[in-house]
Amino acid sequence: MDEVAYGLELSGQRFLWVVRSPSNPGDLRSNFYNAERKNDPFAFLPEGFQERTKERGMLVSSWAPQMKVLAHQATGGYVCHCGWNSTLETVVHGVPIIAWPLFAEQKQNAVMLSEGVGIALRLEKREDGLVQREEIARKVRELMEGDEGKRVRRNVTELKEAVVEGMKLCCTGAGAGVASDSLRVRGCGIFQKTRIR
Repeated sequence: MDEVAYGLELSGQRFLWVVRSPSNPGDLRSNFYNAERKNDPFAFLPEGFQERTKERGMLVSSWAPQMKVLAHQATGGYVCHCGWNSTLETVVHGVPIIAWPLFAEQKQNAVMLSEGVGIALRLEKREDGLVQREEIARKVRELMEGDEGKRVRRNVTELKEAVVEGMKLCCTGAGAGVASDSLRVRGCGIFQKTRIR
């Protein structure tokens, strides 16, 4: 958690971070979070982090309405584990992704989203699996201010438009086949433009 906190701080960008301390202090993983200090839900974050980022960061210690957050005009990006539901919600709202897959199909989804469709930037891990604060800061800044971020934003906007177009076709009686064909054509066009050569 320290690396994420310091990465967000180093990025200099505004953020909303839904972060919860572990619920079982006896769990070995809880020691990583310093979860024994239950009076403060953010006690496991680096000392002074909240104070240093209070003007540009918002911390939420419980559930947040993900769909409303993604739909909000101030949302400029989403750090996503690349599970399929979160991915679909992100695409529907046209929000670019910073991909941080953890396990199962998430890694394959992250490759498809970043290298295939071009709507995500992937965090690079060290050999031991740790994503360092500098990498987090670099990717957040790139997504929000850099050329790659502009490309990703453009691609996710095109994909969102294709999804909306496909849904309209389905809802107007054109049928799922026509809508699916429309999405496939638009999706292939995006893929061709963003493909790594």
